[in-house]
Amino acid sequence: MTKSIFIFFILQTLIISITSSSSSTPLLTAHSVLTHHGFPVGLLPIDVLSYDLNRTSGDFSVDLGRPCRLILPPDNYLATYSKKVTGKIVENRIAELNGIRVRAFFQWWGITGIKISGDDLVFEVGMVSAKYPVKNFDESPQCEGKKHSSS
Repeated sequence: MTKSIFIFFILQTLIISITSSSSSTPLLTAHSVLTHHGFPVGLLPIDVLSYDLNRTSGDFSVDLGRPCRLILPPDNYLATYSKKVTGKIVENRIAELNGIRVRAFFQWWGITGIKISGDDLVFEVGMVSAKYPVKNFDESPQCEGKKHSSS
């Protein structure tokens, strides 16, 4: 049993070192991709399972595994994230966004884009937009009904 664990550990270490040395760019998380493009991590919930990014075009998809409900700061808007969120990310701008809706003024609005304007995030809903301080999105929110386990 101990020998099996030791061999498993050696193989795992070897695979990690081969993967690290053969890759010209480090593996990034969906949250680190946001910060790399100038956005705060709090635009995505903690619950990201995986993501896909085309580094040439900026097209991305984020897989949450299930739909997600959460409260967005600072005005405590109820938001829903689809199981899959898609869009196009470039420096300081997310466009063609699909999969995030916010409840405001007694109806649901799809957020179609987000851009950085100084110390503010500008959320676009079609032709309408709303500004909120970037600092309100410094932490990733937790989807409702799912407990976060620290390991």
